[in-house]
Amino acid sequence: MDENNVRTARETGSHAAETPSWPRTPGFERDLFTFARLIFQNETPGLRTRSRGYGPWLGWWVDYPDADLNLSWRLQQMTSMRTDPDGRVLGILDEDLFDYPLLYLEHAGYMQLSEPEIVRLRGYLNNGGVLFVNDFWNRREWEGFAAQMAKVLPGHAWTDLATDHPLFRCVYDLRRPMHQLRVPTMQFWDEDFDPRDPAANPHRVDRGEGSEDMSIRMLADEAGRIQVLAIHNSDVSDGWERETESDAYFSRFSEKTAYPLAINILVYLMLH
Repeated sequence: MDENNVRTARETGSHAAETPSWPRTPGFERDLFTFARLIFQNETPGLRTRSRGYGPWLGWWVDYPDADLNLSWRLQQMTSMRTDPDGRVLGILDEDLFDYPLLYLEHAGYMQLSEPEIVRLRGYLNNGGVLFVNDFWNRREWEGFAAQMAKVLPGHAWTDLATDHPLFRCVYDLRRPMHQLRVPTMQFWDEDFDPRDPAANPHRVDRGEGSEDMSIRMLADEAGRIQVLAIHNSDVSDGWERETESDAYFSRFSEKTAYPLAINILVYLMLH
């Protein structure tokens, strides 16, 4: 995959089941929602040292392209949002960045932004764009990501969202304890864990110090509009990616949490 030339998730070979496509309405080819994933570089480019399922060897491409295509398909299928079947992949300095009001980032704990990228991303967010960030773990990755956001939006403070926030009921009613919305990575999933126990670990591996509790945090502008929404210590996108791979995982996490939460987030952010 050539990061400099890839444009859509559809053009990258899927590693799971093929996601259906659908025609765009003639005359309204651009009048739809496009799930856009942001390409970024890590602080240690080229590092491929695995460390118990986490570390800087992981990058923007985790769960790609299946998560992007499957979520786009479910948005088209289950909501009134007309959705681009192919998704979009782009870098911060791409000329059409501002055409996409929502950008998705994954495994951003080791992201390293250049000064031009910092300036461009600040302009994007201050002009109405929003970042949706997911699937990064532990204290080290949170601090790495938060340090980059502090350069982009200096002086902005993180706020934890509780599940009584309107986001959690705007389409599906997900008002429940936060730990019950946690989605484990499928290949690390401990099938015996009890989701009713807030202290239970859904994984069979250690995801690092500070990975015990799921949180959803935001950075907002002076008017209260969400500019960055970050899901920490949960692999919601695995619930999109892993269609057809495990009936038990799909029934327990994809149907009940991963898709409903994603739909709530996307609808709420696009309407606010």
